[in-house]
Amino acid sequence: MWHVCLSSPLPSCLYWGEARLMLFNGAWGELHGMQPEGALGHPADEAWPEGWAERAPRLRRLHEQQRAGFERLHIKLGASGRQEEMLWHHDIIPVLDERGRVAGFFEQAHELSSQALQEHRRALESLNYIATATIAEKDPEKILQMVTDAGVELSRAAFGAFFYHVVNEAGERMMLYTLSGAPRAAFAHFPMPRRTILLSETFESAAIIRLDDITADPRYGLNLPLSGMPKGHLPVSSYMAVPVASREGRPIGTLLLGHPARARFTARHEELMRGLAAQAAIAIENARLIQRVREANETLEQRVAASTKELTEAHEALRQAQKMEAVGQLTGGIAHDFNNLLQGISGSLELLGRRLEQGQTQGLERFLRGAQDSAQRAASLTQRLLAFSRRQTLDPRPVDAGRLVKGVSDLIQRAVGPAITLDVMVPEECCAVLVDAVQLENALLNLSINARDAMPNGGRLSFEITHQRLDAEKAREFDLPLGKYLSICVTDTGFGIPKDILGRIFDPFFTTKPVGQGTGLGLSMVHGFVRQSGGHVDVQSMPGLGTRVFVYLPCHTGEAAPEMEPVAGRLPRARRGERVLVVDDEVMVRAPIVEMLREAGFEVLEAEHASAAQSVLREQKGVRLLVADLGLPGGVDGQELAVLARAADPTLKVLFITGYAEQALSGQELEPGMAVIAKPFAMTDLAQTICEMLRG
Repeated sequence: MWHVCLSSPLPSCLYWGEARLMLFNGAWGELHGMQPEGALGHPADEAWPEGWAERAPRLRRLHEQQRAGFERLHIKLGASGRQEEMLWHHDIIPVLDERGRVAGFFEQAHELSSQALQEHRRALESLNYIATATIAEKDPEKILQMVTDAGVELSRAAFGAFFYHVVNEAGERMMLYTLSGAPRAAFAHFPMPRRTILLSETFESAAIIRLDDITADPRYGLNLPLSGMPKGHLPVSSYMAVPVASREGRPIGTLLLGHPARARFTARHEELMRGLAAQAAIAIENARLIQRVREANETLEQRVAASTKELTEAHEALRQAQKMEAVGQLTGGIAHDFNNLLQGISGSLELLGRRLEQGQTQGLERFLRGAQDSAQRAASLTQRLLAFSRRQTLDPRPVDAGRLVKGVSDLIQRAVGPAITLDVMVPEECCAVLVDAVQLENALLNLSINARDAMPNGGRLSFEITHQRLDAEKAREFDLPLGKYLSICVTDTGFGIPKDILGRIFDPFFTTKPVGQGTGLGLSMVHGFVRQSGGHVDVQSMPGLGTRVFVYLPCHTGEAAPEMEPVAGRLPRARRGERVLVVDDEVMVRAPIVEMLREAGFEVLEAEHASAAQSVLREQKGVRLLVADLGLPGGVDGQELAVLARAADPTLKVLFITGYAEQALSGQELEPGMAVIAKPFAMTDLAQTICEMLRG
């Protein structure tokens, strides 16, 4: 069998008795620059000292493991005739004799195309291998050793350990079960570790705890008589505790991962560890199932299959329940707010109709204003939902944030009231930021209103703008690219935010305000808008002292655009011969648009779907602008209609109207001569946009 393996084109070799280099093929010799003469049959540490020094520790560990793997860069002559660095993955597998003892080791190497591909493949293979092992392997210790080793490998930890949760006469303790990356002697002289505050929180919340520096965490060192790790403990800064629980939610144990350096673990590592924890739970459950099977003298395969199916169904049911709970919370909040708004609209219109039937015209303006106000509030609620989901339509332009903050300060002062002192600190020169100016103003106003509500008896609210350059650590923490950022810090002297709810303040419909005094969408809108603009929101708060909200936005290299002059509320007038085609399948949307444009003096044609619009464009000449809903029925949407229409007439301008749009359509920026306006919109704004497009 070994001669067959060594005839493989992959570099392969065989060690015997732990230390003799017995066989290797030509590919292996070429990769390592070795010839059979003077090497085969000789002790490996003499024939190949540099290579053996790298492998010897791994071979010794294989007495307790099934295999070992490592990566190595080799210099090889490439197709171009030049030397190239190539990454190879080496697998070492023990060879057993007829008594099941380790008699030697087989090694084979596989070339990898790139480091990124290798890491991705290794993660997938490790998870897949462990998933298979939890079904096929009967020894839970071997499985948990694989889980521990994989945890260290995938997270790049220096060491890892799995501890069982046990209860004995001394109380709740943790029993070391498997260890990786460190000798077992490193823990031999320590007593059984207790469930510290950190570990207890892990078990009670069933959540992974990931710390960049465990010694800086406020929960660290609070378990007397010890303050922190005992003397002689392995050095730990980066720390990750991964709870493993049964399918009933009962704590079983925890996988602890550590590294002497800070901030070595990321969200990606956390995701991989979550998968490993699930596999560890399955392994333990399967092991207990196997024991029951043996006691009942039933077949292993049938019971494992039944348990696996049951676990799969339970996991799927849990995921579905969690998803439906989130949807229920979201739809419940939306329904409550929209029902109130619809009641305001329908009630005002009903009273308006009754007055008109009775011939009474006095006081009708009050009902009209009520309906319009409710409609505007509904539009604002929709925009907040879209901002939270990062799907609102934005109009990003280079903006001077300092000038914007100064300009909106009067509005903020009126919103917070005279009992609150407003301070605005803006440097003489501010870098431009590429944002939607209106949405940034709304975000600052939302933060101000939240600050006002936290200071019912008055206080101080300040806005301070600074420039920050994020280093690698901060960029990784905020999930932002390295570079220069503009920071808008909003500080209040209010109640502050308790730690237990600080992590939920950006959740939609989460609010601590009494019923009727807040939708819980203000901060979620701020968070969604800032993230959609390429920035980050960081909140620091101390109960009783106040809150600081940092809004980070990337600096824009271009100059800030000049301030836009406010558009007058009157309806603009069309010029002679300006013909427009309006396409929308909703009559109640299309009819008012057509009527308003005709009132403004445009020549207006209309169609309810793309096919009818194409017929109009073929039969009617001189159409200069197409107003089309993005979501048209009939298989051809508004964007596809625009492509077909501009293919026939490249000079045709296109204005998309939509109630649900991305910043870019179909992942691409709008072409010249195209624009988009989000529903609901004021008719005067639509007419103004059309005029600007036709005359631009």
